[in-house]
Amino acid sequence: MISLQFLGAAGTVTGSKYALTVGKHRIFIDAGLFQGTPEIAALNHQQLAVDPAQFEAALLTHSHVDHCGYLPRLVGDGFAGPIYCTSATKELTSLMLHDCAKLQLEESLAPLYGESEVARTIPLLKEVAYRRRLTVVPGIYATFHEAGHILGSAWLELELVENGETVRLVMSGDLGREDAPILKDPEPPVACDYLVVESTYGDRLHSTEPIGPRLIQIVHEAMDRGGVLIIPAFAVERSQELIYLLAELDPALPIFLDSPMAAQACQIFESHRQLFDQEARERSRLAGGLLAHRRLKICATSSQSRQIFQNRPPYIVISASGMLEGGRVLHHLRRSLSNPKDTILLVGYQAEGTRGAELLAGAESLELFGEEVPVRARVEFLDGLSGHADYAQINRWLQQLTEPPRQLFLVHGEPVSLKAQQTRINAWPGWSAEIASLNQLVILKED
Repeated sequence: MISLQFLGAAGTVTGSKYALTVGKHRIFIDAGLFQGTPEIAALNHQQLAVDPAQFEAALLTHSHVDHCGYLPRLVGDGFAGPIYCTSATKELTSLMLHDCAKLQLEESLAPLYGESEVARTIPLLKEVAYRRRLTVVPGIYATFHEAGHILGSAWLELELVENGETVRLVMSGDLGREDAPILKDPEPPVACDYLVVESTYGDRLHSTEPIGPRLIQIVHEAMDRGGVLIIPAFAVERSQELIYLLAELDPALPIFLDSPMAAQACQIFESHRQLFDQEARERSRLAGGLLAHRRLKICATSSQSRQIFQNRPPYIVISASGMLEGGRVLHHLRRSLSNPKDTILLVGYQAEGTRGAELLAGAESLELFGEEVPVRARVEFLDGLSGHADYAQINRWLQQLTEPPRQLFLVHGEPVSLKAQQTRINAWPGWSAEIASLNQLVILKED
C-alpha cells in the first residue's frame, strides 16, 4: 500500500507535516510548527497521529519554521533518520532551529524541545543537489526542484514503487513568485498521478504596482516627517530582499539590520550565489557582494542593537520577526508605535492571530511586553514582496502540466483561500481538487 497522511498545514496555513508510507517504509515530508492563534499553536502539543520512531527518513522542502521547526521534537520522540534537503536549506535550518529552541525556552511554559534536541537534529541534515534523483529508502525516490520561495527551497518529485508499480507524487512545498528579487523562478512541474499544492494566496492576487517606486515613496515620506521607518521582516529571505531593493534605490539615510539571525543569513546568501537569478549574480559581482550598501549597518549583538536608539531620525530599521510575534523588532515597536512621526511598514503575509495581522486590520493598540501600546504611528503595507506565488501564478505553474493529475490536494492556506482555489481548479476540465483535512489518510495505491 502507498499512502499519504496530512499531519499539518491542512485547513490552516502553517504546520506543514506529512507522513508518506510505501509498503513497510515510512518517511516524513517537512515537519513544521503551527503558528498563529493560541488554538492553532496548541496543535504543536497534541500527540502526533504517527510514531516518529517508526520513520526511516525525512525530506525537507525549505527552512521556514512552519516547515522545519518541529524536527527536533520528532528527534526527541525517537526519529533518528537522515533529513534530506538542499545545501542552503541545511545551513539556514540550523539557524532556524537554534532560534526556535531559544524562543521556546524564553517564552513557553511548556517548550516542545530545547538545545539538546536541536544538537541531535543538526547532524541528521544531509545535502542533496537539485535535479539529482535520490534513493530515500527502498521504493521511494526523490528529486528536488527549484521552488523560488526562499534560498534553497524546493518542490519534490517523488517516485513511489511497490510490487513493480509506480505512483508519481509532486509536493509543491511553498512556491515562490515569478520575477522575485534575487531568486530564480520556480521550475515547472512534472507529470504526476497526485499533486499536493500550497494555497496561501488562493483567494488573492499580488499587486501589479512595481515594488521599487512604492518603497521609495514610503521611505521619502518617512524622511519628510523626520521619523523612524520600522520594517518588520523575517530574518531569512525577506530581510535580504529588502536590503537588495534599498541598495538599488539608494535612499540617503542609514539602514540598520537588527537581527543576529539575519546577519548570519546574509553570510549564507553570499556563499550560495549560484542560486541567484542572473540579475542578482551580476549585481553581486559588480558591487562586491549582493547586499553591499554603504549606509547599511548590521547589528549582530545586543549592544549594537541598543546603540541604534542613539541615532537621530530619520533612519530605517529592518528587524525580525516579520509578523511581530517576537524578536528585537518588538523593542523598536514599543518606542515607535505611539509616535505619529514614525512609520511601521508591513511586508508580506500576516497570518491570522498575529500582531502583524492585528496592526494591518487597524488595531488601535497592541499588547507589547505586558502593556497596551496605542497605535499612532503611520502603518503601511507593501504588497509584492511575499515569498508565495498568488493564485494566478500557482495556476500558471499547474497548467504547465500536459495532463491533470488523478487528484490534487490543497494545503497550506486559510479556509477562505483553500475554498476559492478549490472552486477555481475544479472548473478546469479533467481536474479534481480536494481540500485536505488534518490527519486525513489518503490511499494512493491499494495492496
